[in-house]
Amino acid sequence: MQAKNPIIGLCQQASFLISAAKVEQCPEDSGYEIAFAGRSNAGKSSALNTLTHASLARTSKTPGRTQLLNFFSLDEDRRLVDLPGYGYAKVPIPLKMHWQKHLEAYLGSRECLRGLILMMDIRHPLTEFDEMMLDWSTASGMPMHILLTKADKLAFGAAKNTLLKVQQEIRKRWGDRISIQLFSAPKRQGIEQAQSVLAQWFELGEFAQPDEAQD
Repeated sequence: MQAKNPIIGLCQQASFLISAAKVEQCPEDSGYEIAFAGRSNAGKSSALNTLTHASLARTSKTPGRTQLLNFFSLDEDRRLVDLPGYGYAKVPIPLKMHWQKHLEAYLGSRECLRGLILMMDIRHPLTEFDEMMLDWSTASGMPMHILLTKADKLAFGAAKNTLLKVQQEIRKRWGDRISIQLFSAPKRQGIEQAQSVLAQWFELGEFAQPDEAQD
């Protein structure tokens, strides 16, 4: 019998650790970190909250509210990181530049970073920010898993077609090492598959795979 995904128990004890405006304020660079990134209003905070079964990240209908690197502890060695949303037009230019500078510093310097979860709104995938993150992941060799969020906004057939089209484009331009799936926070769609990725990156051992693979 396959073991139950051990990430579930860890997620149930997730708690806020610290917010950092720059890399120097981050926790000690040890253990395991998995970062959540996405263009503003891509559903990043909602996805993080759904995956952890908690209200860790603040959600808002106003894009660009996540302005800090927010760290959440699962245990003494494992953390989730909510990265600043990027690309919202109404955010002042100096703040945009601050976010970009410290986002790049975080991504480029954290030895404990084990993988990046990238959120894309299924209605607007592969934005300029998404392509920048895909380029970085490929160049650095950092594992990446994509959540096509807000999948409930499309009919099931249309969502599957979009998944296949985006998957094909990614494989054509960035290779086949990046995995991708459908995700909906309100419908709780894709939770087990995403949690299985987290468990693998956190090196939590064997766990039950979801029935439907979308990578």
